Amino acid sequence: MNFKHLRYFLVVAQEGSINKASEKLHLTPQTISGQLKLLEHELGARLFRKQGRNLKLTKAGQHALNYAEDIFLLGDELKQSIHNPVSLKQQRFNIGIADVLPKLITYHLLEPALNLNDASRLICEEGPLPSLLADLATQKLDLVLADRPLDASFHIRGYNHLLGECGLSFFATRNVAATYRANFPASLEGAPMLMPSADTERGMGLKRWFERYKIRPDIRVECADTALIEAFGLSGAGIFCAPTVIEQQMTRQYGVEVIGRMDDIRERFYAISLERRVSHPGVLAVCNAARMALFDELEPPE
Repeated sequence: MNFKHLRYFLVVAQEGSINKASEKLHLTPQTISGQLKLLEHELGARLFRKQGRNLKLTKAGQHALNYAEDIFLLGDELKQSIHNPVSLKQQRFNIGIADVLPKLITYHLLEPALNLNDASRLICEEGPLPSLLADLATQKLDLVLADRPLDASFHIRGYNHLLGECGLSFFATRNVAATYRANFPASLEGAPMLMPSADTERGMGLKRWFERYKIRPDIRVECADTALIEAFGLSGAGIFCAPTVIEQQMTRQYGVEVIGRMDDIRERFYAISLERRVSHPGVLAVCNAARMALFDELEPPE
């Protein structure tokens, strides 16, 4: 493969048009266009399609872009490593984060990896779990953090490492919490609720819990993005859930109050890797810290 063609492709993808790429590369549009055609012929797929005056990546183009970025990133690291006896590649810790994980949980899980050494670099990729597991299978990621274990439906060979589990706490702004705290959980009947999507682990667990207690809340918002749900909750739009293990930080950082806890439905957190016996120092740091500190039992609520 001609890496000059790949460099031209990368710049066109970043700039969105051949004309802009030609200005950046100081080449004629005709030259770049010709090189792109050669690359497409070599790969056997179209990489761009026209969208107005711009070019948009095809599915094959997006796939090629991911590889091109990695190739030139490694090239840049090679130049640096010539002047640095420690290999930068060995210090990279590539982590996939399922987009349904709460940000505070994710931060606490990853924080130990930052303390490995001064030169470590944490590279985080957030997205749907199936996409992250595909990247794990091709070794683009060292670890995937998720709220559900890897199972046969994903058709990927890997190993689950249970980091811990905890119940869920119900939160709301002070005024909303004062209205619904008494007589919990019966008080949630008709209460404004901000729900995770029904196809998420938390969404399915909450639905079962409400059915068990014959509670019918008024669902105001339903989405998979936990950060968006929390944003609605902080505005006073309704009641939302978060793992009990970050209860104190939620109340201190966001000023919300606890309405009650749901301990009979457990939320679990997993590290998924290609290794049965973990050896990567970053993966070890995440797993050990989570099991020893993050998921300690909490004191009973006051």
